[in-house]
Amino acid sequence: MSKYESISQNAFKNGMRKLAAAVNVITVEYEGSRDGLTATAACSVSATPPQLLICVNSEAQGHALIRESKSFVLNIMARNQEDIAVRFAGMDNTERSQRFDIGSWSKLITGSPCLDGALVNFDCEVVNEIVAGTHSIFIGHIVGSRTSDDNVSPLIYGEGQFTSLTE
Repeated sequence: MSKYESISQNAFKNGMRKLAAAVNVITVEYEGSRDGLTATAACSVSATPPQLLICVNSEAQGHALIRESKSFVLNIMARNQEDIAVRFAGMDNTERSQRFDIGSWSKLITGSPCLDGALVNFDCEVVNEIVAGTHSIFIGHIVGSRTSDDNVSPLIYGEGQFTSLTE
């Protein structure tokens, strides 16, 4: 453990609100069950081999499916997909089972759902899981990808609201 005291949870959350980040929807399907969640905690790890990481709360339903399936898709959201990000964040009071009722979905390699029209879909096979506090850091080897040809700005989240680079 650290020799220093931790900041309060409130101070942490207030500080993290300042960290604007790209909005992603992480999706997974395994043995007939699928789930998804909105997340900003994702980044590149390595170009060779192509890897990225996502951070998922261990209490999230999708966490167990990612762990069991050893796969996920990172869908990078476009500015015009805020409604889908809101749905997968559980912010619109829709039943969890209805999350995939919005948007058009297909599959690439692993069988996890890919959002059609997302800026990028990264289809990943989990190669490592690191438990850190309340979350798992899943490192995914990118086994498939699809990039949108649309010239749309990415969806960004910061200060408790959605925005984009062009607003």
